Amino acid sequence: MKQQSISSFFIFLLFLQCTNTFAQSPAAAPGQAPAVVVAQPPAATPTQAAAPHGITNVTKILEKAGHFTIFIRLLRSTQEENHLFSALNDSSTGLTIFAPTDSAFSELKSGTLNTLSDGDKSELVKFHVIPTFLSTSQFQTVSNPLGTWAGTGSRLPLNVTSYPNSVNITTGLTNTSLSGTVYTDNQLAIYKIEKVLLPKDIFASNAPAPAPVAPAPEKPAKAVPAANDESPVAPVDISSAVWFMHNNVVGSVGIVAVAVFAL
Repeated sequence: MKQQSISSFFIFLLFLQCTNTFAQSPAAAPGQAPAVVVAQPPAATPTQAAAPHGITNVTKILEKAGHFTIFIRLLRSTQEENHLFSALNDSSTGLTIFAPTDSAFSELKSGTLNTLSDGDKSELVKFHVIPTFLSTSQFQTVSNPLGTWAGTGSRLPLNVTSYPNSVNITTGLTNTSLSGTVYTDNQLAIYKIEKVLLPKDIFASNAPAPAPVAPAPEKPAKAVPAANDESPVAPVDISSAVWFMHNNVVGSVGIVAVAVFAL
């Protein structure tokens, strides 16, 4: 009986302990919003990490600047847009582009671009690309002629002359100046020009220079052909001579007659 009382007492104490523990636990406040979990941004992909300069798109830059519709169309139709994209993201030397405006193309003779072959159009675009980055100050120290994607040589000359407030460009067929900077980021420089750079290789006459004309040899004196039976003889008017002879004969007869009569 005594053991049962002790057991009941311990059970009672255990009950009180449990009740006190639950009473101390804070109840959730009514209407309390759940904790907000802030999502972390995804880690950079390998492609993003491999392009520290970002992906440079020349046509997007020109579209944003405006007034380069025809040059953009040439870049796309010749596939040079893809070539520029690859070069900018793989090259350590960068690029410089002379971008003609739409008004520059409008100065060309009507139908000029339509007469060019696909190869000539590609060469025309490449003639506007320098395979290295050039800031405006670097034009003062570059060596002429500049090399372009189209090549170098007497058929593809491209010369620049830097002045305090301008940079002049000549090709032998085109003379123009930089009219503004469209974009620059130490890897790519795009400069606006108001004339299309025409390479001699496409637009100069391919015909060789005419050889000097030799003096004409002196013509020999025309020989008079000897008369022969087969040569036609021009008719001679002898009527006057016949009349003269007739009068002389008549006169002579008259004189003889007078002499005879006198005898």
